[in-house]
Amino acid sequence: MILGLRTAIYPANDLAAAKQWYAQVLNQQPYFDEPFYVGFQVGGFELGLVPDAQAGTSGPQPLWGVADIAAAYARLLELGAKPLEPVTEVGGGIKVAAVVDPFGNRFAVIENPHFDPANVR
Repeated sequence: MILGLRTAIYPANDLAAAKQWYAQVLNQQPYFDEPFYVGFQVGGFELGLVPDAQAGTSGPQPLWGVADIAAAYARLLELGAKPLEPVTEVGGGIKVAAVVDPFGNRFAVIENPHFDPANVR
């Protein structure tokens, strides 16, 4: 049985640079840091980085929750990401946006006033 999202993995052709960039984005250092995998704990989930994989903007599209999507989107751009999808309201007060990280991956954020982190198991 599927229990829910646990990990989103992003390919990184330069693992050291990706680790540094994501540490800035997440305002934390990884809890797991090895040459084959770097893992960050983010709100009960994991953002993982793997070397020697192909980055891209298609395929699975995890969205990471933020409190203020406009500020988060601006900060991602300031940190060197490229715009992919501007902040867009998709209904019910929910807003989404996406950038391309410096390594070629789609990195998306969501501001969802209906999401209750207490329901994360």
